[in-house]
Amino acid sequence: MQTRQLGELTVSAIGLGCMGMSQAYGMPDRSESARVLHRSLDLGCTFLDTACIYGMGHNETLIGEVLKNRRWEYKLATKGGIFVDKNGGRGVDCSPKSIKRVCEESLKRLQTNMIDLYYLHRRDHNVPIEDSVGALAELVAEGKIRYIGLSEVSSSTLRRAHSVHPISAVQSEYSLWTRDPEYKVLQTCEELGIGFVPFSPLGRGFLSGKVIDMATLEASDMRQSMPRFQGRSFQQNLKLLKTLSEIAENNRCTMAQLSLAWLMAQENALVPIPGTKHIKYVEENAAATELTISKTDLNMLDQLINSDTIYGQRYAPSQMISLDPEE
Repeated sequence: MQTRQLGELTVSAIGLGCMGMSQAYGMPDRSESARVLHRSLDLGCTFLDTACIYGMGHNETLIGEVLKNRRWEYKLATKGGIFVDKNGGRGVDCSPKSIKRVCEESLKRLQTNMIDLYYLHRRDHNVPIEDSVGALAELVAEGKIRYIGLSEVSSSTLRRAHSVHPISAVQSEYSLWTRDPEYKVLQTCEELGIGFVPFSPLGRGFLSGKVIDMATLEASDMRQSMPRFQGRSFQQNLKLLKTLSEIAENNRCTMAQLSLAWLMAQENALVPIPGTKHIKYVEENAAATELTISKTDLNMLDQLINSDTIYGQRYAPSQMISLDPEE
């Protein structure tokens, strides 16, 4: 597989988001997850993304146990900063003390002595970003992490962080139907030589055309509470899939592959991490790296699905407040 750069870190052109193997999208299957992880590496899709909060440590433990004998075959990214309190509420703690403690816990679960790319999962508005990045810089100096990343940050926060220590990558939601990074963050990344890692590049499965009836999803599936998958918004969004399917058919690929190809055509320092817990989708996503889509079709996709044609917010209001919006 081709490679791309996230700052100085070289990774496969497409990665694997591992969250769904532990939470959010139905009941996990450990045996299938293990097969997916191994198949991903065999295909050359060797950039694995996880976080301490996924499955409350389960996801990191899964990767550490399943791939303990293949650690140096893949680039490992994880995240810290989000926690769940005793009442089940989510919070953010990016204080230096917490960052170092949580990183140590991740290292143990992942069964490694070094993490290739370590992100702050969210900005902590109670702690100066300079202090948080300073703590990460100390972990770099100690050899516990190689490179620093930030997730869901604004361009101004990114500039402040980068002035303390080089930031290698920003991870935020980005796809045909989520265009927020196009406002300022992508330009800032390009200016500063920072890579960009889109999570949910398939719109949490919507752009694959596989999610057309919410009744088929489990009650615990996180999409059940997301505005774009609810009521009139969902029905309006579904209307976009017909033309998306036609463009994919004309390019002899799936809708998921087309959506990933569109994303990868935006810039070279961009590495999507589609998540899955099924081997057939790992194989399908990896094959998207071989596609070449004409400018005409790329423009058609731009006009078809964008922030003006999609109905509904990406998160419920209670979750939107944890983001770091542009000023």
